[in-house]
Amino acid sequence: MMEWLQAPENAYWVDLGISVGGRLLGALALLLIGLRLAKMLGRWVGVRLENSDLEATAAMFLGKVVLVIMQIILLLAVIQLLGVPVSSMFAVLGAAGLAIGLAMKDSLSNIASGIMLVTLRPFHVNDLVTINGVTGKVEMVSIFQTRLRGADNQVITLPNALITNDSIINLTPDTMRRVELVIGIGYGDDIDQAREIAMNLMQSDSRVLKDPQPTVYVYELAESSVNLGIRCHAGNADYFATKCELTEAIKKAYDRAGISIPFPQRDLHIIDSGKPDPAKAIGLAKAS
Repeated sequence: MMEWLQAPENAYWVDLGISVGGRLLGALALLLIGLRLAKMLGRWVGVRLENSDLEATAAMFLGKVVLVIMQIILLLAVIQLLGVPVSSMFAVLGAAGLAIGLAMKDSLSNIASGIMLVTLRPFHVNDLVTINGVTGKVEMVSIFQTRLRGADNQVITLPNALITNDSIINLTPDTMRRVELVIGIGYGDDIDQAREIAMNLMQSDSRVLKDPQPTVYVYELAESSVNLGIRCHAGNADYFATKCELTEAIKKAYDRAGISIPFPQRDLHIIDSGKPDPAKAIGLAKAS
């Protein structure tokens, strides 16, 4: 092996191997060290942005953008270290830009939507939102997607483009939410008594806010019930428990007061004309 390396006719290959190997090792070292430094710097920038006066959603998004930019710069440096002319690569990318743009139109749409979410700020981190029929607390807004945490602790990931193309219901901006129950009572029951029971239950619950005042209205004269709209307001943190416990308390109170809560049902009336059925008579004769 040493003799082959020392042979004059093999000097070119030896020099080429040393040159290429050195570049590969240098590029690998630069890539590994650069990725680690990029993550550290991106994390540091994200922390500094979060500690600044910048809104948390924008700070998180900008931290991700800074990390991606540093990774792109690192990739270009590694390519240049390998001996590939960066100017030539830019020319190739420019020529293929249209094709890349068409192939990545969904990703580019998500990036543009992410910028819109950070700029317009329809919601913030830790806000409770309903988007595309799903409800959860906002955990992260990244370049391509937004992550929510559902009520059952499930992770919900939505593309940014889907969010900006759909309605966004932010349940957090105010300090309170309206609790609305629609409960039907029978047509023979006393509406005033049912209203008084519901009002007493809401007024005696410490979680129900005094302003706006609780109300009970007749919503609808339905097919089999008189539907009452029972409304009050509670704090965001107490909304779910207040709604569930108030529903249960009204049901029990109505049962004690003898107020019925109808459910869909059908009455079947059988009319006997008193005349014998010929077909039935023939069937009985054959059986005998």
